[in-house]
Amino acid sequence: MNPDAFSMAAINNLDSPSEVSASQEADLAADLDAEALSSEALDSDAEAAASAESEPLLDPEVASLDPVLDIKRRDGSPNLQVRFKSERGRLMLILPPDPDNSRNPVIWEDLRQQLRHRLSSSERFFQPNTGIHLVARDRLLDSRQIQEIVDVLHEAQLKIKRIYTSRRQTAVAAATAGYSVEQQTTLAHLQDSTDEGQALEEPLYLQATLRSGVEVRHPGTIVLVGDANPGSSIVAEGDIVVWGRLRGVAHAGASGNEKSRIMAIQMQPTQLRIADKVARAPGKPEQYRPEVAYVEGESICIAIADEFAQAYLNEPTT
Repeated sequence: MNPDAFSMAAINNLDSPSEVSASQEADLAADLDAEALSSEALDSDAEAAASAESEPLLDPEVASLDPVLDIKRRDGSPNLQVRFKSERGRLMLILPPDPDNSRNPVIWEDLRQQLRHRLSSSERFFQPNTGIHLVARDRLLDSRQIQEIVDVLHEAQLKIKRIYTSRRQTAVAAATAGYSVEQQTTLAHLQDSTDEGQALEEPLYLQATLRSGVEVRHPGTIVLVGDANPGSSIVAEGDIVVWGRLRGVAHAGASGNEKSRIMAIQMQPTQLRIADKVARAPGKPEQYRPEVAYVEGESICIAIADEFAQAYLNEPTT
């Protein structure tokens, strides 16, 4: 029966001269309350539907990234997702921040799944054997996780060319695995300072053999326990110490510090650079001994380590 018709009938009955019992009054009041509640519920549903239609489910910027990953991610942000970005001819793979430093952490399993979705939805845009610049930022990666990323990229015929990180452990794991790595300071804005007495980052210690094609960069001193093979490159804003054979390229004082030095147990570099000075190693000596390369005047000189220590490190201070 139509609720309105029922209400009118009830009102007519009240207006009639016939007597209304207490039970009938109670039934009538209950019916009227039910009608009012039903009307309020319908109004509430209508308002909710209108609100849902007027408010988009996804942030347009987030939705444009990848519909597979961003469905119903109202709090989604590009910084919280795996994403590819092309910049100055380089294809970069940017990882989310470290879970410990994020309000919306992306755990490792989610990151790996995101990477697979990105590749499956974008693989037609990638040329085979394209080099990937992996931007790990402050995310801590161990050797196993780096290898898993390499394996996933390999399935899409992509390969890692360089790894950028602000975490020392990640840099060590990447270099140990044989990948070019650049450790970037988390206080990047300090690099724009014009102060001459800028403090360097803590030394980066590596125990590995740098193969051909591997480059290690660090805004401080680099200490390598192992060999640097021909074709490898070490670039440091501080000193370079190689506890082994240096047979690649070494560039100390990369930001312009001519007081930086290069030291090696066996000095056989293809090229030495300190600040803006460039030199090639002398001919093969009769016997290899630990040596130090340093700037004197406008050129790079090489001296036996103990002789250099006596001449320069034991000078009396004034």
